Amino acid sequence: MSITITWHGHATFTLDFDGTRVVVDPFFAGNNPAAKLAVKDAAAEFILQTHGHGDHIADTVALASRTGAQVIANFEICNWITAQGHENCWAMNTGGGYGFPFGRVKMTPALHSSGLPDGSYGGDPGGFLISTNGTNIYVAGDTALFSDMALIGQAGLDLAILPVGDNFTMGPDDALAALALLKPEVVIPCHYNTWPPIAIDVQAWADRVRQHSSARPVVLDIDASYTM
Repeated sequence: MSITITWHGHATFTLDFDGTRVVVDPFFAGNNPAAKLAVKDAAAEFILQTHGHGDHIADTVALASRTGAQVIANFEICNWITAQGHENCWAMNTGGGYGFPFGRVKMTPALHSSGLPDGSYGGDPGGFLISTNGTNIYVAGDTALFSDMALIGQAGLDLAILPVGDNFTMGPDDALAALALLKPEVVIPCHYNTWPPIAIDVQAWADRVRQHSSARPVVLDIDASYTM
């Protein structure tokens, strides 16, 4: 299976599994100052929603409603999206997994907060471990460093997508420590340089990854892709 990962800025990605497009945390141009792609031009068959903050869910309902994509999220977010008029949702909770056409998805913990744009309760934040045809991809979501990342790493990770911007999530130092626990073959950074509070020198971080971990850093430009 060919898997292509495209970064749209901030924490929004399209994961293309042989033509099945899975969008992570839809936050596109018009809402996302780092993005070039507008939600009207985005494509998706599935949406993975890590949590309910506006910089991750601002365009979820618009994308799902236009494309008919199934939203995979925690129970509370699925209830909220259904109340917005999109009923094609699949509710999960931390530690649970389920098989979808593109692979098995397990919802992993994340240390963060999770409210929804209208102020309602967004349930627990999370990440996703996607397993398909012997390939394991970990999408951490917004999170701090936590020691149980070592358990996630036991799956044998081909790729980890990690936040590195600091202030709201783990920063460069803790993201480097996370790699020691996760031990992925490749790491793609996200959630940085969208606004001044999360501005970092990502190339300097990538140099540290090369020097101090076994992972290969892949720093993507906006709308650039990495193919596994």
